[in-house]
Amino acid sequence: MDSFVNISMELLKGFCENLKLFSLTLLFSVPAGLLVMFCSISKFKPLKWLSKTFVWIIRGTPLMLQLFVVLYVPVLLFNTPIKVRFTAALIAFVINYACYFSEIYRGGIESISKGQYEAGQVLGMTKPQIFFKVILLQVVKRIVPPMSNEVITLVKDTSLARVIAVAEIIMAADRFSARGIIWPLFYTGAFFLIFNGLLTVIFNKIEKKLDYFRG
Repeated sequence: MDSFVNISMELLKGFCENLKLFSLTLLFSVPAGLLVMFCSISKFKPLKWLSKTFVWIIRGTPLMLQLFVVLYVPVLLFNTPIKVRFTAALIAFVINYACYFSEIYRGGIESISKGQYEAGQVLGMTKPQIFFKVILLQVVKRIVPPMSNEVITLVKDTSLARVIAVAEIIMAADRFSARGIIWPLFYTGAFFLIFNGLLTVIFNKIEKKLDYFRG
């Protein structure tokens, strides 16, 4: 008979897969988002158009569909399957969140008035100096709230990986449901709530640390 402790350990094992997917997605999508953002604001129009179209497609289609595309399209086009389903999930998540992060970065940069750049030029600063010493600090301050929302959404979205058979926490709970034990499915919410609660505390502290600009 399954005890509360045994079920909790099985769910924790599944949640570790969620955390693994979450951590690796952040690791790769944050810098990838910068690359996409620079392409989106590029003065080279074909590159700018391609980047914006790609972001539009990714943001306009469900992440669940993108998971299936990454898993099955390589087989259909090149007869080369992605053997590890976790890898397919990671690729889909990185692409998806890189596009969302790129829009947050772009919005942060474009929210800075041109007067800030002009003031830096008047003081004799170079463009890199203006960006890193004047603009960047203000951009970071402004993008933390939307970034925190996306990060918390990412935690919850990791549960979608089960649609391509990644053994995360919801799939672990489903195995108990198949045996007539339903409550672990609801119990999974506690894992997400606790982890997202910790993230919320961390982001609140970061916002307070960055409270050097107002308005």
